Amino acid sequence: MSPSDRSRYIVKSIVHASEVLAAFQSSGEVVRLRDIVSRTGFSTSMCFRLLYTLHECGFVDKVGENLYRLTTEFRRRPQYRIGYASQGQPTSFPREVLAGLKEAAEREQVELLVLDNRYQPRVALRNADQFIREAVDLVIEFQTDESVAPLIASKYLQANIPLIAVDIPHPGATYFGANNYEAGLLGGQQLGRFAAKMWNGTIDEVLMIQLLRAGPIPQARVRGMLEGIHRTLRLPATCPTVLVDGNGQFQTALTRVRKHLRESRARHVLVGAANDPSALGALRAFEEAGRRNDCAVVGQNAEPEARAEMRNSHTRLIGSVAFFPEKYGEGLIRLGLAILAGKSTPPAVLIKHRLITPTNVDHYYPNDSLLESR
Repeated sequence: MSPSDRSRYIVKSIVHASEVLAAFQSSGEVVRLRDIVSRTGFSTSMCFRLLYTLHECGFVDKVGENLYRLTTEFRRRPQYRIGYASQGQPTSFPREVLAGLKEAAEREQVELLVLDNRYQPRVALRNADQFIREAVDLVIEFQTDESVAPLIASKYLQANIPLIAVDIPHPGATYFGANNYEAGLLGGQQLGRFAAKMWNGTIDEVLMIQLLRAGPIPQARVRGMLEGIHRTLRLPATCPTVLVDGNGQFQTALTRVRKHLRESRARHVLVGAANDPSALGALRAFEEAGRRNDCAVVGQNAEPEARAEMRNSHTRLIGSVAFFPEKYGEGLIRLGLAILAGKSTPPAVLIKHRLITPTNVDHYYPNDSLLESR
């Protein structure tokens, strides 16, 4: 059946009534008749008749002279369909991003289509093709592999679908996420302050746990951590800097730092990690080797697992830089709607970071105990 054939069955008066209902921004909003006229573009007499009928049918309350309010919440058809390709890594960070996105999309009455990249580049490419087939209005991409970012971005460019890239830059996409160098700098300065206070500035080794697959921009976290250490300490020329790729995962970092510790006998080691799973994996390796007090560790993201570790009175996780993924959703949907509305938007939206430590973790995350008890 063609669109023209289907249109024969549409009752225009019901369509007009639905547009009047959609003019109310919430069930509690009191709206004047002239506001309904302005929002719908219908004539005053037409709006009056429609409101009168809707009042008689129980959909609208009349609360004053030419003042109206919905009697029930009117569910509007979503104005936009936005695709979200989730990172898929089994940690709390992507889960919190997704939860925030769902809440923000529902609040803004956006239809959110979610696919899981499963932390695999081939899956991310398939998901891009799926979103293009679905003809979504915009895509929010959260995938870690720099190697496939240009191809994913090219697919959306050819399909004329705007793209927002979360934390990992994609060519031509609007970037949303970490100020990587600044986040690294905060973590490195914390490491340096700890060493100056607790070890008299004596450092035998600096160990950086990288995330190489994410490319050079996230690697700015590592450069920032090294710079932060150097700003607070004068390291001896004999102090080595060791780079280990933790792949952003607890088990990989644990295995590779465990191997490194078999070869290194350094007693004062500053450890900076690209994310919290890597930081916790490195910390576990030191603990297994009976060398917990030989290290001081800083992570990135301030995920719930890291916050729980920092509440341990004997922990050597001395800090983690917060990215507040629970707030990503609201910012991403707001940015996406601005792009779709044709508004001027910056090429990058950077979040504000905070250093979370054992002394302030309860201040920034006072409700963690409630979440743990669920």
